[in-house]
Amino acid sequence: AFICVVIIVACYQRKSKQNRDQVKALQQQLSVLESRVASECKEAFAELQTEMTALHGDIDSAGAPFLDYQTYTMRVLFPGCTRHPVVEPFNPPEEKRQSIEKGLKILNGLLNDKYFLLNFIRRLEIQESFGMRDRCNVASLIMVILQGRMGYATDILKVLLSELIDKSLHPTSNPKLLMRRTESVAEKMLTNWLSFLLHDFLLKCAGDPLFILYKAIKIQVEKGPVDQITGEARYSLSEDKLIRQHIDHKFIHVSVVCIGSNTFSPPHCVRVLDCDSIYQCKEKIIDSMFKNTPSDQLPQIDDMEIELRSGHQSRLILADIDPLPVRGADSTTRRLCTLAYYGIPDGSKVALLFKQPTFNTALPQRNNTSEYVSFRQPRFISSSPGDSCGSTTPIMSYNREENSPSRTALRSPTINVYHLVKPLEVTDAARSSGDRTSKMVSEIYLTRLLSTKGTLQKFVDDLFDTIFSTTHKSCSLPIAVKYLFDFLDVEARKRGINDSEIVHTWKSNSLPLRFWVNIIKNPNFLFDVNKSQTVDSCLSVIAQTFMDSCSTSDHHLTKDSPSSKLLYAKDIPQYKEWVRRYYDDIARMQTVSDQDMDAAMSEESNIHINEFNMKSALNELFFYIARYKDDIVKSLDNGNQDSIKLANRLLSVINLLS
Repeated sequence: AFICVVIIVACYQRKSKQNRDQVKALQQQLSVLESRVASECKEAFAELQTEMTALHGDIDSAGAPFLDYQTYTMRVLFPGCTRHPVVEPFNPPEEKRQSIEKGLKILNGLLNDKYFLLNFIRRLEIQESFGMRDRCNVASLIMVILQGRMGYATDILKVLLSELIDKSLHPTSNPKLLMRRTESVAEKMLTNWLSFLLHDFLLKCAGDPLFILYKAIKIQVEKGPVDQITGEARYSLSEDKLIRQHIDHKFIHVSVVCIGSNTFSPPHCVRVLDCDSIYQCKEKIIDSMFKNTPSDQLPQIDDMEIELRSGHQSRLILADIDPLPVRGADSTTRRLCTLAYYGIPDGSKVALLFKQPTFNTALPQRNNTSEYVSFRQPRFISSSPGDSCGSTTPIMSYNREENSPSRTALRSPTINVYHLVKPLEVTDAARSSGDRTSKMVSEIYLTRLLSTKGTLQKFVDDLFDTIFSTTHKSCSLPIAVKYLFDFLDVEARKRGINDSEIVHTWKSNSLPLRFWVNIIKNPNFLFDVNKSQTVDSCLSVIAQTFMDSCSTSDHHLTKDSPSSKLLYAKDIPQYKEWVRRYYDDIARMQTVSDQDMDAAMSEESNIHINEFNMKSALNELFFYIARYKDDIVKSLDNGNQDSIKLANRLLSVINLLS
């Protein structure tokens, strides 16, 4: 038995040494790779800085393209919903208007009763059919209704968070998971509360570095090939969106004139890549020519076409799709046309034209009164899950439900297209015919990720430094942050929690996770921009790095660690120090009194009191009252006279609105 123990211990030590050696070798390899790409990063950064200097000039003159408060809050409250009743006029049937408005008025009064509102939320959360989407919707509707009473909303939120803290301290629960996931109405309410109260801080302080980071990523990504269909790119922070094959490409400059129905613009020089699809070329032209123009005033890409002009008489409309079959593939496979396909040289003259109207009755007619829909990113469907690894990809098909006229030729379910990343059968055919373009080794992928990371490093640092600073430029710490952190400290002391890591985690799960990560990953919530899937993948890596920086646990790297963690492994210790300093600085600041907080909440309410339609929000919330009316009424009918009065008032609401 002793010999067996010795053998086991020896094997364990040997295995541990092998793991340590692997990690050490991996770190050494990263250091070597970083030194190899250092010069490339410096060159790329210098080039990017030139373009960013021009961007800073645009921001100084025109400002970052911030969305208005209502649009910003709607994208946070109801993500993915372009039109919502709470911003629409409330128009009940005329014959029922009086009773409905009376019922909504009584309901509004009920929601002003703290006991009723807390009981209502608690009863909803114990319902089995009350799912995650319902919790988020109710939380957002409540915050809309209480927009004009932010002090009261804060009191309700504190009670709900206190209850969540008690639940997290249950023996079967992990207190560090508090607010980690959106599993309650309170957690979504906290996200909305922070979004309301930190909007001014975004406008005056953190918004500019976030927008500059977004633009830096977009500019850097577009300097290399980007597959229009898969979103894979040469320059990326995400391994999942990295092109894993060599793509020949070069920059070319085209002289563009934009000709509309009654307008003509002077020639405008635009830099594009010869491997850009015609769609991507139009996108870059519109971005360059209509800079600082609101997105709802931009021409829609699918309404435009490019005309190549090589003389007074020679003109050619550039088609999106190559009509000829792809060699080695079946007859249904087509490739997107590129500028290289047409052999367009540097310095060519092109015109951006509005497409001529067609008279094909099979085409859907565009409704001039319909809501603006952006086609900046075409939609696709796949017959099988996508595989971002390797140099091949499943064929992607255009969504046949797309109403864009330029998609008409692709409505057949038998038409499949690709751009740069070739479908499997095309790649196999090319290899069998002698084209031996093989996959690059993983070190080459990592080099590209490191190159992009090094180029963007300054802009990431600037954003993190702004967020994790209590005094940045002329901006002071938002009062809501100090109030929230003090509340968490007090709640921890009440319960005898002396573990500093638990309180640190609560703070990280509340502010960085519930607010900042959401904004970093979705700059389109705050700005009038369109986020491509490639840029989105880069922002996700940065957001993950942001959260890792707020964690108290150390991440042990192995050969199987995600590339995103390997990329920022050397930076995270510094970022963690910034976070600790930020939390400590906040703790040392003077406590915010309830009177000061009430005054700040009153000011916030007065500024934005008319942003939403209260009656529409109440009407939407009544849907949940009607669904669970029996249980809610029963919970109020408990023998207490005040509760019975509330139950009777609720029954009146149900009768008036049903």
